[in-house]
Amino acid sequence: MNNKGAIIYSGKQLFLIAICCSFLGALSSKAQSPSTQRADWFKEARFGMFVHWGLYSILGGSYNGHTLPDTSLKNGNSWYAEWIQQRLEVPKEEYRKLVKQFNPVEFDADAWILEARNAGMRYFVITAKHHDGFALWDSKVSTYDLGSTPYKKDLLGDLAKACRKYGLKFGFYYSHCEDWDHPGGAVPSWLPQKKEADFEKYWKEKCLPQVSELIQRYHPDLFWFDTWGDEQEKLFISDKRRDELIALIRKQAPNCLINGRISWLSPGNDIDFLEMMDNSYPNELQQRPWQTPATMVESWGWHAKDYNWKPASEMMGYLVSNTSKGGNYLLNIGPKADGTIPPMAIRRLREMGGWMVANGEAIYGAVPVHKEMPKGVVATEKKTASGNNIYIALISPQANPALVLPFNAEDIETCSMLETALPISFTPAGEGKLKLLLPEKIASLSDGVQVVKLKLKMTGN
Repeated sequence: MNNKGAIIYSGKQLFLIAICCSFLGALSSKAQSPSTQRADWFKEARFGMFVHWGLYSILGGSYNGHTLPDTSLKNGNSWYAEWIQQRLEVPKEEYRKLVKQFNPVEFDADAWILEARNAGMRYFVITAKHHDGFALWDSKVSTYDLGSTPYKKDLLGDLAKACRKYGLKFGFYYSHCEDWDHPGGAVPSWLPQKKEADFEKYWKEKCLPQVSELIQRYHPDLFWFDTWGDEQEKLFISDKRRDELIALIRKQAPNCLINGRISWLSPGNDIDFLEMMDNSYPNELQQRPWQTPATMVESWGWHAKDYNWKPASEMMGYLVSNTSKGGNYLLNIGPKADGTIPPMAIRRLREMGGWMVANGEAIYGAVPVHKEMPKGVVATEKKTASGNNIYIALISPQANPALVLPFNAEDIETCSMLETALPISFTPAGEGKLKLLLPEKIASLSDGVQVVKLKLKMTGN
């Protein structure tokens, strides 16, 4: 900061200011502890970007004449390209050679984060270490890391800086249970399982030190851990280990969020939000903050032959639906090995960003409406200085353009389309209900997900 216009205080004044600030800070900490504050941003953000990127991106879903899914191999019937080492039976020594090929010369952290921000995303999570055990940074704990590749820049550091530059929260996926490279790390259920003593060595020798390393080096806002209730979790992720990992994070980064898949079977009470299973969308409100991790295609890591791209309108429907149930939407992309985002993903991000420019008011900071909606319709609510608004989102076509909603017509001041401000006619429908008369193109969703804004009448104090 320069000195132009600066207010200059005397030493005595500065001392008094410091005392006051300390007193007010103490009052604030008593009124609201970090544990109650830290998830506030998450509950308002609603939309984030997930990135799966690593050595598996080089193979792009294919190896030695096989392409996922491949039913000719016992465990090859999966689209998940980030699992290629195990699914397509890549020998460990062959897979490890990919370290010398990983050189993402086209990677641009600012470009990635700008795409996320312009899509309307408020936070960013990347696979610092996936199940293969490869660390996407120059780790002092392991040589199976970015420091052993031809690429000599700090990928995670550049992404952390870009997130702070453009106002996004920043987090890491870290595979704390499975690690296919360390002798003691857990492996898929179809392989011989490790012994408890071996896993404990991995836990103390690699997992806990690397999590600490990520905190000290990059100061993340969030950790995304991964279990799904399988045999390895039952064997190795005890409540004791879960709490040990949580305690490490709470001590070193009190405001860092922790997801429920740190232990799918027993998340405990000290996590910050529940994590749904992959591409899973609950039908009901949850008791805690929550999110769905989701893909644009079938795979999470880059799969050159996965052409199952979801349209942007479908993904916007998932976002709105999750918001209406108090949840977030963490949408994944799998960058190519050279560091570029696939054009198909960029197209969808930008389409979604355009929708968010027009309709983000119904998403950010919005809360669920506790009323039963017609099929294919969800609702959110937001209190503003000028009154309360209810947002009615049509996420599937409505055969009848006369839409009946569980609101009293007498409480509605205005009704219009959120994007265009087009007035929408409404009438009482009896029994305290409201009927909207929608234009046919809006009811049929000819232009994707549509949002109607109901502005409620101001009530007296």
